[in-house]
Amino acid sequence: MMSMPNETTWTFLSNHAHVLICLNRDPGLRIRDLAELVGITERAVQRIISELVEGNYISINKDGRRNTYEIHSAKPLRHPVEQHRCIRDLLHLIS
Repeated sequence: MMSMPNETTWTFLSNHAHVLICLNRDPGLRIRDLAELVGITERAVQRIISELVEGNYISINKDGRRNTYEIHSAKPLRHPVEQHRCIRDLLHLIS
């Protein structure tokens, strides 16, 4: 994540949300590309993807040596404040 001088480094969305937003735009992104876009390490992206798969928020589909990701957009958001909304709502808002 790039920050400008005299700006704070926090954002309103988590890295999990950033990964989902990027995968929504391009389901065939490589982990390396996701890491660069989100501004985190490849290992952090791998952990986030694993957690999203475990939570059934995404599925991984093998396409030769590449992965494509399917977002389960009807799944509810996790925090009690926004759990009345689903992933689709978030992606629609940001996209």
